[in-house]
Amino acid sequence: MRIAAVAAALLVLAYLAVVGYMYVNQRALQYDADGEVTLIADAGLTAQEVAIPVGEGASVNGWYAPPAEGHPLIVYFKGNSGSFSGEHERYAQWVADGYGFLAFDYRGFPTSPGQISEAGILEDALAAFDWAAGQGHPLVLWGRSLGSGPATYVASEREAGALLLETPFLSAVTVAAERYPLLPVGWVMLDQFRSNEWIAEVEEPVFVAHGTQDLTIDVSNGERLYALAPNPYGIWIEEGADHGDLWDRGIWARAEDFFTAAAVE
Repeated sequence: MRIAAVAAALLVLAYLAVVGYMYVNQRALQYDADGEVTLIADAGLTAQEVAIPVGEGASVNGWYAPPAEGHPLIVYFKGNSGSFSGEHERYAQWVADGYGFLAFDYRGFPTSPGQISEAGILEDALAAFDWAAGQGHPLVLWGRSLGSGPATYVASEREAGALLLETPFLSAVTVAAERYPLLPVGWVMLDQFRSNEWIAEVEEPVFVAHGTQDLTIDVSNGERLYALAPNPYGIWIEEGADHGDLWDRGIWARAEDFFTAAAVE
């Protein structure tokens, strides 16, 4: 009995130690902010560098290109890995097809100094949208992975023409709970990105894209989030696609159709 009690106590202490470690280091575990920065000159883009004021004396840095007449400006909310500049292939395609874009790094990511937090990311996202709105073009929103959270939040707070969510989570805490089912993540997670709550206030038409073999955010997240959208337009589930595959598998053609249809509606 005494040995069993000691063993149980050691297990409890070990469990609490794991929870404590996860709590203290959670943002280092949650975010993957390191990465190389591609210079705009090396990206071969006709675009300009912008610095958008946020917070007290801080700014987020990004690239901007205006759209051709009759096309919207895509406000792009990047995913969790590295710098927005690494996705310059997307921006080049958008510009070639007449679309404008604004893409940027949240504070704490490679081109934007600062500390990463959910509150900071949401503040940066709203500031970026408001800056883009000031350019006088129709706007559509595109959120990828982590960026699906701020994109959904912005859509719930502002008016745009459409919301596209690429490999979205139902909420960040949902993904954490799926990944660490034995840990009390709902109690200790600081940055929960509850898209499942924000989407109730989204009036824009919503399109969701996900892959069946997504090992980062399970496809059920995209399906469940789409089911909550008040104005669902369409969902594309690509068989066999992992988390980073959708651009090469044709998401842009579907996105362009969606943005065109949303503009007509």
